[in-house]
Amino acid sequence: MLRYENSEWLLLLIVVPIIIALFILAVRWRKKAIDKFGESHMVFKLMPMASFRKLRLKFFLFCLSIIFIIIGLANPQIGSKMEEVKREGVDLMIAIDLSNSMLAEDLQPDRLMRAKQSISRLIDRLDGDRIGLVVFAGDAYVQLPITTDYSAAKLFLSTINTNIVPTQGTAIGKAIELSINSFDVSNDQNKAIIIITDGENHEDDAIQKAKEAEDMGIFVHTIGMGSAEGGPIPIKNRYGNITSYQKDKSGNTVITKLNEEMLKEIATNGGGSYIRANSTQSSLDALFKEINKMEKKEIGSKVFTDYKDRFQWFLGIALLLLIIESLLRNTKNKWSNKINLFEENEK
Repeated sequence: MLRYENSEWLLLLIVVPIIIALFILAVRWRKKAIDKFGESHMVFKLMPMASFRKLRLKFFLFCLSIIFIIIGLANPQIGSKMEEVKREGVDLMIAIDLSNSMLAEDLQPDRLMRAKQSISRLIDRLDGDRIGLVVFAGDAYVQLPITTDYSAAKLFLSTINTNIVPTQGTAIGKAIELSINSFDVSNDQNKAIIIITDGENHEDDAIQKAKEAEDMGIFVHTIGMGSAEGGPIPIKNRYGNITSYQKDKSGNTVITKLNEEMLKEIATNGGGSYIRANSTQSSLDALFKEINKMEKKEIGSKVFTDYKDRFQWFLGIALLLLIIESLLRNTKNKWSNKINLFEENEK
């Protein structure tokens, strides 16, 4: 496993494209300056020792050395020793609805953003539990396999949006089925699925899938996003400004409402609880209380406990590149002196 001890140094890599842009500008300025003296091919004949290829090569070696120096400063480390770590917890699969109705703003800032905030706070409170992410709309996909790496979970959570699932719809049943299949069936760990959606299921029999999960000893909890009054689905431009609202075939503005009855029925048949999201911490506290009711069993997982530094490799390569760059001249080799500039015949 590779990691960086000082990953903040990697932000300096943004300097490299800036240096390249400045070099291109300098080359263009130089070409314009040469053009003022006459046609380029004639001016170059007056500078037989100048080597523009070597200039580009020197610049390439310089940029490459900068990249290796930055990576060296970040100190890449490779895991060298693995140990099995024991911890107590449960397995959780969180399935989050990414249909367009989750963009409604009856919950501020919108349903999807509120759902992501709730999941992030839930992850902060986990200790020893394993977590995975499933995203769904008209179909369902695993966004993150079940893991104890909470940092990775937050990273994957931050990337989800309504555009990553190509098929629109709300297939809650498929999300439950995929979540079931994502669990490690080889252990007897207590398992739970948390469905976060507005409940507008149009695709399949989610209640039947919840029953199947409950028969396998997997609890299915549901969190309702939205309000009974509902709200329109905004259409935004690339700057995030609302330009219009989604309309049906008749030209009427679509109002999406929270379907609490559906979500309550799914939770009841899945042996779990239904919780309605609100603007306070109470809904999250209620969910966490349900998770803590589950018996936590010991989980054994292998993790790297010792890492070896590899910064010296990158700094060594950078030093070698800088030495090569300094030894290269901007002029051509000695044999170029034999060029007969004005093509005169020796007498």
